[in-house]
This record gives sequence, structure tokens and C-alpha cells, in this order.
Amino acid sequence: MSRLRSLAARGRSLLTGGERPFADREVHEGAGPVALRIGRFLDHVLYRTEVTGADRIPAEGGAIIAANHAGLLDGPLLYGAFPREGHIIVKREMFEVPVIGAVLHYSGQMGINRAGDRRTLSRAADLLKRGKLVGILPEGTRGTGAVSSISSGVAWLAVASGVPVVPAAVLGTRRTGTSRSWLPRPRTRLAVAFGDPVTVSKAEGESGRDTMNRAAEEIRTALAEHVRQAEARTGLRLPSA
Repeated sequence: MSRLRSLAARGRSLLTGGERPFADREVHEGAGPVALRIGRFLDHVLYRTEVTGADRIPAEGGAIIAANHAGLLDGPLLYGAFPREGHIIVKREMFEVPVIGAVLHYSGQMGINRAGDRRTLSRAADLLKRGKLVGILPEGTRGTGAVSSISSGVAWLAVASGVPVVPAAVLGTRRTGTSRSWLPRPRTRLAVAFGDPVTVSKAEGESGRDTMNRAAEEIRTALAEHVRQAEARTGLRLPSA
């Protein structure tokens, strides 16, 4: 009986994070193949996700995958469309939800404090320099997904790591008139479209602040335009609010 209690306690600890929050732990890098299979099941079995442009992601070496954000499924769908293993930066609050936090951690995702989190960005930069893919939703929160603004974190990450930024449009995950926690029905048609890589760097004589502002605007413009083109091509529209 005592052994069963011990196993039960261990199980609860694994699912809830125990005394140390999952978002504060080192990035789990051992479950990439399993996480990728789960993502592809979500994309192509549970839903009908059209993935295009995956060949624009470098076959090797680091790359940032920057996607728009309108629905709850955007991150998982994006991951399932990756052509190789990687990581997604997710808002810290998701890691604080029992079970979900465990799934995110053990599948290799990273939690970020949206008010400012250089520690997580530094972790991501290290992964990028080691040749990994890192996905980020730079709008920071669910909205229309039209990319009218983004956080400066993606610009810092791109400049610090020196890797290309691949824009990604995730479409169909939320419709006009639905809540931001709405989930599409199984077998709904969705889309993930990758665009041409963008490279940003610090210009000679440019201040750090000016570099971040310029880089963020270059990334935002490229992502917003790519999302507009993907909407027109797929016929899948972003929510109006």
C-alpha cells in the first residue's frame, strides 16, 4: 500500500510540477520525435491541415519560426507542421495548468513571462545557436492574427542568434464571432503556410534600441504580408475581432 501511495504521489508530482514550476525548469530536449508525431496527429488526423512552404525552413541549422496568433490551437498546429524537431515558446500561464503544464514541459516547450523574460529568450537563443528550430507567436496573445503589432522579443532573439526568421501563417483556428478559447470541430480544414526567411542584424553605428525597433518592424511587416497572402490563397479568413 505504501508503495502505491508513493507511486501515486510521484505521478501527481510529474503532472503538476511538484515544488518547482515547469516553466522554471531546463528545456526538456529528449522527447522531440514523440512530440512531433503528436503534432502531426493533431494536424493530419484530428484536423485536415494544409501545410505549405515547409521547404523554406532550413534543413539544418537554427531558425526562428514566427507565426500569427488568433486561436488556441495555433502553437500545437505550428509544431505539427515543423519538418524536423524543435521547440515552441508558450506563455508561462499555460505551464501553470495541471497536466497541460506537464505535457508542454516534457514535449520540449518553453514558458515565457510576457511582461519580459530575458532568461527564456537566452535559453531559446542557445538552442538556435545549436541548430534547433524555435517557434514563437510574437503577437503575444490571441487576437485577430493580422499582426498589427508584435513584441520586441522576437527581434532580440533574431539579432542575438543571427539565424533567419521564417514567417508562418496559421489559419482557420478561430472564426469571427467565436471566443478566443474556441476550438474548431475535428476534421475542420486548417492551414499552416511558411514564407520566405527574413534575416535581420545590427547595422554599423546603430544603437541597440534602434536595432530592436527596426528589426521588429521588418519582421512584423514580413509576417503581416505573408498572412494576408496566405488568407487570399487558402480562402481561410482571420476573425474580425
